[in-house]
Amino acid sequence: MSATGPGDGLGDAVRPGSGEVTATVIVNAPAARVFAAFLTWEKQGEWIPFTKVRVVEGDGGEGSLVEAVTALGPATLRDELRVVKINPPYEVRVVHCGKVLRGPGTMRCTPMSGDRTQVVLHEWFHLPAGPVGKLAWPVLWPGSKVSFTAALKKFGRLIEDGRLP
Repeated sequence: MSATGPGDGLGDAVRPGSGEVTATVIVNAPAARVFAAFLTWEKQGEWIPFTKVRVVEGDGGEGSLVEAVTALGPATLRDELRVVKINPPYEVRVVHCGKVLRGPGTMRCTPMSGDRTQVVLHEWFHLPAGPVGKLAWPVLWPGSKVSFTAALKKFGRLIEDGRLP
């Protein structure tokens, strides 16, 4: 992020953390449609389990602050992310800037033949709890990868079924 760009004020959250997760899915829809569905922030709760998403600052575009609250029973995780770059219909870059979840993330749409789109979601989280977090990551990573991939598959199905955007 540049010194004058939308990453201003995000501190260390703009740097990749050591917890890295990538998930990929192929969606049977054109990239522009897939991209538009992803940017429909409030509907992300339809494909991210136990999560409600809303734009709390801005219009959902560059510079906006988006909040995703995941609640499972009494446990609640609040994820704040700043939208730092939108390059339609190919890429969205965000920075998770909350107290627990911190680090950059990208979603890329790559057009393929037959009006298909490859979607790649890539996140680099700062791991909490210092050295303990780094030791726990190899145990937590497979669950994170499975969860991200399952969410993206549901995202793709909702687009293909015409329920998104």
